[in-house]
Amino acid sequence: MFSKSKINEPAPSPAPQPPTPSAPSAAAPSPAPASSPAAAPKPKAAPSIISTDLKITGNLSTAGDIQVEGTIEGDIRAHLLTVGETAVISGEVVADDIVVHGHVKGRVRGLKVRLTSSAKVEGDIIHKTIAIESGAHFEGSVQRAEDPLKAGANPPKPLPASSD
Repeated sequence: MFSKSKINEPAPSPAPQPPTPSAPSAAAPSPAPASSPAAAPKPKAAPSIISTDLKITGNLSTAGDIQVEGTIEGDIRAHLLTVGETAVISGEVVADDIVVHGHVKGRVRGLKVRLTSSAKVEGDIIHKTIAIESGAHFEGSVQRAEDPLKAGANPPKPLPASSD
């Protein structure tokens, strides 16, 4: 019915050699450890959580994920930023993925930005892709950019003056 493929099976080892008294450790070479640093994938770290009773004044920056439930007065840069329903952020948020359930007062820059039905954003959004659920509150402008994470990415362009 099914047969096991011989592609992934190790090659048969040669007949074992009797150990020599002068080199007992050479008789049985130890295989390389299975979890060598170069071959083993790095485990994904858990997100950093800012709880509801925590207020931070200052900027946050990480290559990992942040989940905010408390209050932050400052800018945030992360890989994935989740703004919880109880969160209030006053400052610019920049991340690859941004999910807003709570309140953000400031500019939002992300590759993927999602405002859920409970979100309240007061500021401009610069994005590559965006999703705004019904019920989300948003005051500001929305602008698409190929690289919204780049510093100073595409500030809103002034409207041309009319010649009246």
